[in-house]
Amino acid sequence: RHHLGLHPPCRAPSYRPCRRCRIMTPDHVNTVIVGGGQAGLAMSAHLSEQGIDHLVIERDRIAERWRTARWDSLVANGPAWHDRFPMLEFEDCDGDGFPTRDSVVHYFETVAERINAPMRCGVEVKRAARLPSGRGFRIETSDGVVTADHVVAATGPFQTPVIPPVVPDGVINQIHSCHYRNPEQLEEGGVLVVGAGSSGSQIADELLRSGRNVWLSVGPHDRPPRSYRGKDFVWWLGVLGKWQMKTPPAGREHVTIAVSGAYGGKTVDFRRFADRGMTLLGMTQGFEDGVISVAGDLAQNVAEGDANHLGLLAEADAYVEANGLDLPLEEEAKIIGPNPDCIVNPLRRLDLAEAGITNIIWATGYRQTFDWLEADVFDDDGKPLHDRGIAAEQGVYFLGLPWLSMRGSSFIWGVWEDARYLASHIAGASALARDSA
Repeated sequence: RHHLGLHPPCRAPSYRPCRRCRIMTPDHVNTVIVGGGQAGLAMSAHLSEQGIDHLVIERDRIAERWRTARWDSLVANGPAWHDRFPMLEFEDCDGDGFPTRDSVVHYFETVAERINAPMRCGVEVKRAARLPSGRGFRIETSDGVVTADHVVAATGPFQTPVIPPVVPDGVINQIHSCHYRNPEQLEEGGVLVVGAGSSGSQIADELLRSGRNVWLSVGPHDRPPRSYRGKDFVWWLGVLGKWQMKTPPAGREHVTIAVSGAYGGKTVDFRRFADRGMTLLGMTQGFEDGVISVAGDLAQNVAEGDANHLGLLAEADAYVEANGLDLPLEEEAKIIGPNPDCIVNPLRRLDLAEAGITNIIWATGYRQTFDWLEADVFDDDGKPLHDRGIAAEQGVYFLGLPWLSMRGSSFIWGVWEDARYLASHIAGASALARDSA
């Protein structure tokens, strides 16, 4: 059998092979983890604690999405004290600060070293299917074959970028937000940013600060305060039980969240964007003869974001009173400014040439892709069928997906908790298999 051999270097920027790169892969392991980002590393850490032999296979490098699918100035949306694994703090960022992109990459490299993760980078999983015997899986990769009793899909939520089929190719320079790096890479001229979640709002803000004319297409969103009464919003979501919510509120399944750690961490305020010269639009609907058609939902979307903002402040105030906490008042956080003209008199059509727009950035999310996994664990739309990450077919697991077990499941700290649960399940299944052998 062809063992999986050495893989290309996994570290940046030096690209020197690390000690883990030199391991040879056995014919069989208990568990194969597909994906070497935060989910794969969390799973590896907990399987090691359980004494379960395993292998992490990553097609690129550790935390590749943080390296190559983020813009240059990106910082984490949560403070360093919160957005981390319990086993390790950030070395180069104050607890209340927001780690940079490169800091996050270094953090996960350090995690991999600390846990001595049995990792193969630069190897792509082509196919994972159950063995003819029905026990275990055959995992075919770009560098050989390995078998395993269990397979964990830890490829995360940011898999295939989605650009809606609105503007035909070749009409204008258009990219997905995962390919945006900085204002200098774009064509001269104005920029339309579609999507006003964390990525879209931060990119639009950066472009505005760089002197670009910017139009921002705003859909439904939640807009929490960056901080309130001396506590970051992630703290409030914790004490109010919102991180542990099992399912999104009805009708809010596809609502994004507009929050930012950029520039020291500021509450995203679309009215202030407009006051600084940005033009807000409703949702982008269509395109014909050089003209973008725009929905008439801007005022409603902004108002619902305001309601979310004020609702969280009200819940926080009630929590402070109920628990007798001594936290400073912050009444100014409840002030909602007047609507700018672009909300009062919203554009319903946008002539790109007339406006001088030469670029479109689509901050419109991703879809999950599991083409490599041949198992009866997906619904008709290709979405995984699972219970807290335990798939409908024995031996298959999912990790790192939004709402896997709770609202926090796709976040760094949340994936750690889910990985602990799945590792315990794998350990129990392995023990049962040994006893019945």
